Amino acid sequence: MIFKNIIIESVGSGVSFLKVNRPKALNALNIETLDEMMVALVALEKDPQVRVVVLSGEGEKAFIAGADISEMKALTSGSAVVFSKKGQDVTKKLELMAKPTIAAVSGFALGGGTEMAIACDFIFASETAVFGQPEVSLGVIPGFGGTVRLSKFVGLPKAKELIFSGRRVLAQEALVMGLVNQVFPQSTFLKSVIAAAKQISANSGPAIKRAKQLLDEFSETTGLSYKLDSEAQEFGGLFGSADQKEGMAAFLEKRKATFEGVTL
Repeated sequence: MIFKNIIIESVGSGVSFLKVNRPKALNALNIETLDEMMVALVALEKDPQVRVVVLSGEGEKAFIAGADISEMKALTSGSAVVFSKKGQDVTKKLELMAKPTIAAVSGFALGGGTEMAIACDFIFASETAVFGQPEVSLGVIPGFGGTVRLSKFVGLPKAKELIFSGRRVLAQEALVMGLVNQVFPQSTFLKSVIAAAKQISANSGPAIKRAKQLLDEFSETTGLSYKLDSEAQEFGGLFGSADQKEGMAAFLEKRKATFEGVTL
């Protein structure tokens, strides 16, 4: 398969990387990239040679810096719901696919980047990793599953703090709060991730598949579709508001947003 915005790379022993390949845009997610990711994940799940999937970003500056604001700024309420559901389809596939998924985060993982990472079974981070859900600073909310999944990693009070504040979290704090499993030095990051993925791929595929299914069942994935649909509707409902227009304009113009604070 030939893609414009992603790279599929096998590193042997049943481990394949899905890399978002938009380094000039800090691997930001546009509609085309989300569509390609979905196609690739379906193919990787069907491929009997693939036992573990690692999600990463091309280059060291960013894993995924978020959704592409330049594209998202022009969305209407209706098209924003469609965009949210595209992102949710990808995160849902990452979460529920039969094979283990690992997020390998180096550099920025903001907004949709954090949401993609927490949809994986777990996260390995380099010491340069930066996480965050800054959507409220754009006048919207997380739309790719952040309101559903973040609390599973860090607990409800901490998830509320991170989403309400929009603040950035460095790798070591992310480790302490339970957002990431391990932090590796940047110089050995890729080697360490591959070694850990190969350790998993050496085990029984059917056993891991069943274990993953059971773990997901016990973590209340029932009702997932309802929760994600509610998020998408609320995400879309904020588009067209004065705060959304101001927040995204300010981001693209590289200035501080001034919100009206009017209740919807």
